[in-house]
Amino acid sequence: MYELIKKDGRAKRGRFTTVHGSIETPVFMNVGTVAAIKGAVSSPDLHELKTQVELCNTYHLHVRTGDERIKRLGGLHKFMNWDRPILTDSGGFQVFSLASLRKIREEGVTFRSHIDGHRIFMGPEESIRIQSNLGSTIAMAFDECPNAKADREYVLPSVERTTRWLKRCKAEMERLNSLPDTINKSQLLFGINQGAVYDDIRIAQAEEIAELDLDGYAIGGLAVGETHEEMYHILDVTVPHLPENKPTYLMGVGTPVNIVEGVYRGVDFFDCVYPTRNGRHGHVYTHHGKLNLMNAAFEEDMRPIEEGCMCPACRNHSRAYIRHLLKAGEMLGLRLAVMHNLYFYNNLMEEIRSAIEEERFDTFRRDFIEGYERQRSSE
Repeated sequence: MYELIKKDGRAKRGRFTTVHGSIETPVFMNVGTVAAIKGAVSSPDLHELKTQVELCNTYHLHVRTGDERIKRLGGLHKFMNWDRPILTDSGGFQVFSLASLRKIREEGVTFRSHIDGHRIFMGPEESIRIQSNLGSTIAMAFDECPNAKADREYVLPSVERTTRWLKRCKAEMERLNSLPDTINKSQLLFGINQGAVYDDIRIAQAEEIAELDLDGYAIGGLAVGETHEEMYHILDVTVPHLPENKPTYLMGVGTPVNIVEGVYRGVDFFDCVYPTRNGRHGHVYTHHGKLNLMNAAFEEDMRPIEEGCMCPACRNHSRAYIRHLLKAGEMLGLRLAVMHNLYFYNNLMEEIRSAIEEERFDTFRRDFIEGYERQRSSE
């Protein structure tokens, strides 16, 4: 159940109640692709880093370890020792990224495993069954994610098929949630809006799937080739056609500025690999931009990554020390950088929620973007 607590302009402050606990929104979901955060970050660590939701990958867990084995072991929550919500994506983006290895039909998609090349078929029912075996809190509908710049002649039938697939996903989830051996009989389903950069396709599909009364709605197919301005435009024209009384999820986005701009346009949920991927390369986020700790300027800098930050890295270590660890190839260096970045993103969401509650989000947005972009390193 989604409760809209406060609005400030188009920005929404909400609470999404699930069987695995409440999610305060807007929220950033920390990406744990194979049931682990890259960077040697454990489930207990995530509590300290203010993580509310972990996102895991249906395709990757299916091909390595296997969803049926995870079900036998008690489901994903028990397997990874995580007691808060988990969102599993559907595998649709992996179909998109494995373009040279897949064949799309109405029934579903046949493609080759990136691990050993074996043939895999996945359609709406298969994706939902895998996610049901994992027992995640929120399952994503199976979709195709066309390139943002794909020709209209390709995008329109692709989106129509994605909508048909969504209806099949809903029917299969209702069936599975009624079975006695299903791990999470309260599993929720989010549908996905597609349409590349075509306003009319996006709007028409948003209106159609809104009628299905799903648990939440995602906007997919962005941050895959279009400019930030094009992405913001798509949000401007699409979000108003999705139910305001349901959470809206912008998939795979993005930078701190992208997130602030997404919230401004009514988005509740975000996820992105940036904080972990960049952290592993020594790039850390602050309210004054992104720093590259590999730079010589930090060799003797005894300040924390960000003054006032209460993450484990900033409470205990200096920029100079973390840089030393990274240069020496010590895993502790990347672990500390990743932990800082996750804390920064999760703490940013707290700041955003407070700004909406206090009806000062416009000022927060302006000040944050000005401060961040004035001194930030190149993204």
